[in-house]
Amino acid sequence: MTQGKISVTNKAANGEGAKPGAPPTYEEATKGSNGGYPGDAEILTEFSWDDKNIRRIFIRKVYAILMIQLFVTVAIVALFTFCDPVRFYVQTHPSLYWASHIVFFGTYLTLVCCAGPRRLFPWNLILLAIFTLSLCYMTGTLSSFYNTKSVVLCIGITAMVCLCVTVFSFQTKVDVTSCHGVLFVMCMATFFCAIVMAVVVPFGYVPWLHAIYGVVGAMFFTLFLAFDTQLLMGNKQYAMSPEEYIFATLSIYLDIIYLFSFLLQIFGGGRE
Repeated sequence: MTQGKISVTNKAANGEGAKPGAPPTYEEATKGSNGGYPGDAEILTEFSWDDKNIRRIFIRKVYAILMIQLFVTVAIVALFTFCDPVRFYVQTHPSLYWASHIVFFGTYLTLVCCAGPRRLFPWNLILLAIFTLSLCYMTGTLSSFYNTKSVVLCIGITAMVCLCVTVFSFQTKVDVTSCHGVLFVMCMATFFCAIVMAVVVPFGYVPWLHAIYGVVGAMFFTLFLAFDTQLLMGNKQYAMSPEEYIFATLSIYLDIIYLFSFLLQIFGGGRE
């Protein structure tokens, strides 16, 4: 950019065929008002991804989209739980649930694995909206099998846990992003509990095993919520690029929904 400016200046002063002068050194280009080019340093400072203002805008954008997702999710869960005709319909049409599973995995893999669609407006928001609606339907269908008191209780617990984890992540000096070992151990524990549940449950319901699975899963996604929140903040060992606001929103939203699902398994009571 600086070399181009010098070329235009030389052409204007010495004629069309004049050779451009030598480009300035880095010190000359960034020394500001002492004869350098303040515009270069200003642009580098203004558009740096480490700029606090850009990080602040990034966080606001992520939480604005997240609030819309959570509002839609709570509305659909309430509809599927309190409205008896809707509840009976989703319970008697499991094909729609499995179809939403397919849509969920398709949009999730697209947003996570493909940087192009994830960063291309408005397709990134369209894919995120489809992803959110499919997961809302799955969560609402799951909630319809529990009584209303259990669902309301778990929504309240989820909201309180998310608030506490968010405040902790913003205020604490503990770097959760560096705790890969703990997250890996929790992930393996959840994975093996799921395998045991898949093998044992068809032969009979085991309440204590179901409770253990729910507790391990809730703890795991609580830690992951803190991990993703600190990645969003960007002031720890690892940070998320402000370009990835769709990925950041998707990650935190998934953590909250899975936390709610595991809390339902712990505190939820089936309908009579």
